[in-house]
Amino acid sequence: MRRVAIIGSGFSGLSAAAYLAKNGCEVDLYEKNSTIGGRARQFSENGFKFDMGPSWYWMPEVFESFFNDFGYHVSDFYKLQLLSPSFDLVFTQQEKWSIPSEFSELLAFFDSVETGSSDKLKLFLKDAKTKYNIGFSSLIEQPGLSILEYLSFEIIKQSLKLDIFSSYQKLVHKHFKSPKLRSLMEFPVLFLGAKPKDTPALYSLMNYAGLQLGTWYPIGGFYEVIKAMKKVAEELGVNIITDSNVSKIKAVNNRATGLMVGGKEYAYDGIISSADYQHTESQLLEKQYRNYSENYWETKTFAPSSLIFYLGLNKKIDQIAHHTLFFDEDFEQHANQIYTNKAWPDKPLFYVCAPSKTDKSVAPDKGENLFLLMPLATGLKDTTELREKYFKILIERLEKQIKTNITDHIIVKKSYCSNDFKADYNAYAGNAYGLANTLSQTAIFKPKAINKKLSNLVYAGQLTVPGPGVPPSIISGKIASKLMLETLNKT
Repeated sequence: MRRVAIIGSGFSGLSAAAYLAKNGCEVDLYEKNSTIGGRARQFSENGFKFDMGPSWYWMPEVFESFFNDFGYHVSDFYKLQLLSPSFDLVFTQQEKWSIPSEFSELLAFFDSVETGSSDKLKLFLKDAKTKYNIGFSSLIEQPGLSILEYLSFEIIKQSLKLDIFSSYQKLVHKHFKSPKLRSLMEFPVLFLGAKPKDTPALYSLMNYAGLQLGTWYPIGGFYEVIKAMKKVAEELGVNIITDSNVSKIKAVNNRATGLMVGGKEYAYDGIISSADYQHTESQLLEKQYRNYSENYWETKTFAPSSLIFYLGLNKKIDQIAHHTLFFDEDFEQHANQIYTNKAWPDKPLFYVCAPSKTDKSVAPDKGENLFLLMPLATGLKDTTELREKYFKILIERLEKQIKTNITDHIIVKKSYCSNDFKADYNAYAGNAYGLANTLSQTAIFKPKAINKKLSNLVYAGQLTVPGPGVPPSIISGKIASKLMLETLNKT
C-alpha cells in the first residue's frame, strides 16, 4: 500500500485525503494547529460558536458531488437552509436593499430600480449560467499544467462563450446603468480578490451561483462541513494528526521521501501540501527543489487580507439580516487602497454576518452572534491600536445603521488580522483568500500543481487551480489526488 502525507487540514487537504484513501492509499494528514479546518476553523466561548472564516455557502452542487463520490449526501451530515433574503446591501442610513431569494421577486426588484432591467438580468444570468455549466463540466477539474488541456475541439468551442479576455466590469456596465445595481452585480468578485475591471468576465458565473442558485447556510455553522469531510476521511482510514507542524520536506535523487515533524522523520511515497504554497517552497524545501523564487511571489497580485471581529452580544438585534454588505462608502477608493496604493483604508466598506438570525445553536437564547469583516491590503503593519481604531469605525457605522447600541452589550470580542493569518496558516503577506483571479493568474497561469523537480510532490489549495473559495478548494483536493495517483502508478 502506498503511503501519502498531506500537509494541512483545510477543505483541499481533507478532500485530497478522502480521495486518496478511497483509492487504496494509506494517508497521514498533518495539521499544525490544535483543531482541523484551516481557515474554516470554529471556536466557542461563553455559549457562542464562531465560524472563523467562510460564511457564504454557494454552489451547493459542489458539496453534494463531493459527498456523492463517497456514497453519501449532504443531508446525511448537516441541514441546509436557503436564506431569504439572500443578503442586504446598505448604501446609506436611509437606503438598504434586501435581495430576494425568489427569482420572480428579484426580477420585480430590478425593474423597481431601473426600468427594463429585469430583462437585462435574465440575459445576463442566461449567459452566466452557460459559463457556469461550461466551467464545471469541462474546465474546473483541469490541473492547469499545460495549454494542451484546453485544446480539444469541444473546449475551444465552449471557451468562445466564456468572455475570458473581457472585463467583468465592462460586462456589468453593458447591461445595467444604475450605479447601485452595478454594485450589486459586482460585489461577488470581492471574493475573488481583484477589482471588477481586472477580473475576467468569465466570473459572472458567480452571479448565477449567488442570485439564481441561492445563498445557503449549513445549520450549526460552516464547521459542520469540515466535520462531515473529516468523518468521511476517517471512515476510509485517514489518520489525522493535529498539533503537528511540518518543518521540512525531505528529498533524495529528485524524489520527495518524507517529512520532518516534531524532530522526527517519517517516510512517504508521495506528499501533497495544501499548506500555503509560498511557505511550502520557501520554508519546507531546499532551494534546488523549489518551483518559484521569492521574486515570483513578489510580482503576484494577492487577494486581500482581512480585519475580522467575532462578537457575542447579550441581546438580540432585530434590524439586521444574516448577511449585510456595507457599500455606504466609495468602492473605488477602498479598492485602490487594497490593490494600488496599499494602505489602511480611509473609508472602508465592510461586511456583517449574523448567523444567529438563522441558527439558534450559535448563540445563547437571548444573545446574538456577529462577524464583522473589513477587506485589507496584504503586507500592512498590524497592531492592536490599528485594530481598535477600525473596530470603533465599523461599530459606529453599524450602530448608526440599525439605530441600536451594540458596544455596551458585547460580552465576547476577538479580533483576527494579518498577523494571525501568518501565524496560524503561514499565509504569504497575511493574505486571506490566496491569489487574485486576474486573467494572468487564471488556469495555466496559476502556480503549478506539481513540483517540477519532485514529481511526487503535489500542491493543493487556494493558490493553485481552480482558485480561491470553498468549492474550488474542495475541487483542488480532488485534482491533487488524481495527480498523485498518476505519479504513484508510474513508479
